Amino acid sequence: MKNEVASLDLGNQLRKLRNNRSLTLQELSDLTGLSKPNLSQIENNIVTPPISTLLKISSALGVQIGHFFQHTTQDSNVVVVRKEDRYGVTKGPHSSNIGYQYEPLAYPKVQKNMEPFIVHMEERESSDIVYNNHRGEEFLFVLDGQLEFICGETSVILNEGDSIYFESSTSHGYRGIGGSAKSLVVIYRPD
Repeated sequence: MKNEVASLDLGNQLRKLRNNRSLTLQELSDLTGLSKPNLSQIENNIVTPPISTLLKISSALGVQIGHFFQHTTQDSNVVVVRKEDRYGVTKGPHSSNIGYQYEPLAYPKVQKNMEPFIVHMEERESSDIVYNNHRGEEFLFVLDGQLEFICGETSVILNEGDSIYFESSTSHGYRGIGGSAKSLVVIYRPD
């Protein structure tokens, strides 16, 4: 697996899309509910946005989230992504310390209603959980480890083999407990 957040250049992609739509940072901030400084940091590749932030940005800019992950597109009904071709959007010098790394699993297909990811969640304190919300629904299946899922007032401990399905418009977050955890996450976003 290649960890190539720099080669994705999410910030430059975002800036180009925003400029092509003649939007200022303030206008994009108004459309997404994200702060202008946060959007500027993303555009300058200072922070890596969480999945939910990319969903808000892609919606405001009128593109699918897959637009940000494509190196090449496949206009086929069947898209294959080989293990060796996967890459992670990760923490590091271009990170917002979101507490997880995510690997898009169907990035060559841009026009789709579901976004599948492998998500590697770090062990964190409950006070350090990053909460997100976005339109749609989400499915999470724990592949390895143990995690805590919090949605509103509900807290659930999930172990390897457990799954959860929820409305993602409700503020939610998760963290690895007792070490890191790895999950399959599928996000459904209605048009």
